[in-house]
Amino acid sequence: MKPVAISVLLLVCSNIFMTFAWYAHLKELNHKPWLIAVFVSWGIALLEYCFQVPANRIGHTVLSVGHLKIIQEVVTLAVFVPFSVWYLREPLKLDYLWAGLCLLGAVFFMFRGKLTGA
Repeated sequence: MKPVAISVLLLVCSNIFMTFAWYAHLKELNHKPWLIAVFVSWGIALLEYCFQVPANRIGHTVLSVGHLKIIQEVVTLAVFVPFSVWYLREPLKLDYLWAGLCLLGAVFFMFRGKLTGA
């Protein structure tokens, strides 16, 4: 498997854990003191780092840090939107589409050198 594909797959796994760490406590632990939510979130975030660190190390063998960051942002939105709609029961907003289109523009500008061979 190519380093970029491995990196993206690991970033997806990383983002699933991080999204849960950042937002699941709003649904699951909203009746608990915030300090408990912090410690539970830290535990989940530790798992996130077990995917994120190798993802960036592997990806950095063939991509710049800027490329990795833009990929991370696209993955974040791709994970966050379904999570917020299905898990948190937030309404699906057209703003997610506009944000996604903006990110596609960012992807284009970050990767245009690789697309044109420059």
